[in-house]
This record gives sequence, C-alpha cells and structure tokens, in this order.
Amino acid sequence: MLNIISLGAGVQSSTMALMAAHGEITPMPDCAIFADTQAEPKAIYDWLDWLETKLPFPVHRVSKGDLGADFIKALGDKKGRCGQPPFFVKNTTAAATATAGVGILWRKCTQEYKLQPIRQQVRRVMVETGEKRVQQWIGISSDEAQRMKPSDVKFIDNIYPLVDRNISRRDCLSWMKANGYPMPAKSACVFCPYHDDRFWRDMKVNQPAEFERAVQFERAVQFEQGTVQNGAKIYGQIFLHRSAVTLDKVDFRNKEDAGQLSMFGNECEGMCGV
Repeated sequence: MLNIISLGAGVQSSTMALMAAHGEITPMPDCAIFADTQAEPKAIYDWLDWLETKLPFPVHRVSKGDLGADFIKALGDKKGRCGQPPFFVKNTTAAATATAGVGILWRKCTQEYKLQPIRQQVRRVMVETGEKRVQQWIGISSDEAQRMKPSDVKFIDNIYPLVDRNISRRDCLSWMKANGYPMPAKSACVFCPYHDDRFWRDMKVNQPAEFERAVQFERAVQFEQGTVQNGAKIYGQIFLHRSAVTLDKVDFRNKEDAGQLSMFGNECEGMCGV
C-alpha cells in the first residue's frame, strides 16, 4: 500500500510532512503531492522550495492550469468551464432569488484545481509502482476534526495522522518552533474570498503586489448580472469581500493602526489551507 501526503504547503500538512521526515509519524510516506492553482502567494512557492530540501521523499507538483486566468477566459462563454471560487454575489434584482442581498457562490475550485489533479497523480504513482491501494494523508488537525470525511474513491483511504495523535494547529506551530523551523504562510489563492480581514490587511500592507493582483482579478470579474459562467447565468455582481465592496475600497485598518496595541499574537487561525 502506498502512503501519499496531500500537501497543501500550509501549517498542518507541512508539519505532518516534517514529522514524518523525523520518524515521528510512520510509515515513511512514499511521496507528497502539491496541487498548484498557479494563484498562490509567492511565500508559498518559496516555502515549498525550502520544504522539498528537508523531506526524504519526493514532492510532485501538479497543476490543472491557472485558476484565475481560466475563470476569466470562461466568462461569457456558454461552453466555457472553470471551477469557480466561492465569490460573494450582490443580487441586484429580487427576481433572481427569494430576496435581494449578498450571497455566496458554491465553491468548485477545490474539487477541480486541487483534488482532481492530486488524484490523477495518485493514479500515475500507482501505475509506476504497481500498488493497488493508497493511504492519503490529509493535514487536518484535531481542532478541525469536523472537516474530516471518508474518501469517495474506492482505491484511496483518507487518513488523518494529526487528528489520530490529537495534534492541534497550535501544537503544529509549537513543534515547528521547537525544531527550529520557520513558520509557513497560510496556503490559499491570492484572490480567495475566504480570506478574513486580517489576511487581506496583511497582504495589502506587506505584499502590495499580490494585493494589487487580487484587485485586478476582481475588476476582471466584475461583470453585469446575467453573465454566463459554467453554462449558467449569475444574477448579480461578484466581489472578493463579504461586504460586497471592491477590495480597493474596503477599510482594513485595525486597532493597531489607530494606535492601540494588541495584547494577542498575530497568528491566523484560518482553515482555508492546510
């Protein structure tokens, strides 16, 4: 049986991979697979470059394509197809839904740009090795145990080593610090609507080029209501922020910006990337 890590290159999956490299989680994985949406922040690609040097097993990088470019290309094309991110949509007509307001589109990007490429690579590794079953390691920690789910592929068994060992996300951070490793960034697409205000603010202040990339992407998908995407009409305008205000106009200032010191750390507890 193959043991393969589903590597998101965030805190949990990176810690899980390094713990395996230390022999603290067994058996030693045969490989790890990272699905690249081509929309991650530079910090994630830098982190992945570093992480590969610390692991005694190979990391396969796979990609279906550029999620952002593919989505823009599919706009207005009745035959266009692209797994959409969970955009916020401001309905402008009560006829479109029971009530006009701000809703959220169904997330399809993870399935098409993360899970499918990983499974295709799993099959390739199975063919190369002749193995018939796979244990796929998922980097969900004990504080996120509600996210666990069984595999829907008959030859893949999902396992959750961190949950099995009651290791939380904070435990992961503590383990990384204790072993002298740097802290990984949060793994998520630059323009992911699941970012909270803390993440957006950090991007705007510390990674202005990436924030501008998200702004420009949002402008590119600010189409009029009734635009066709994935063969269906979307009634409303798309936004990346839950306020249904464009990113360049959202006020992300916090108490520290107003001169108040924070008593707490800045570690994000987001659950988007593992």
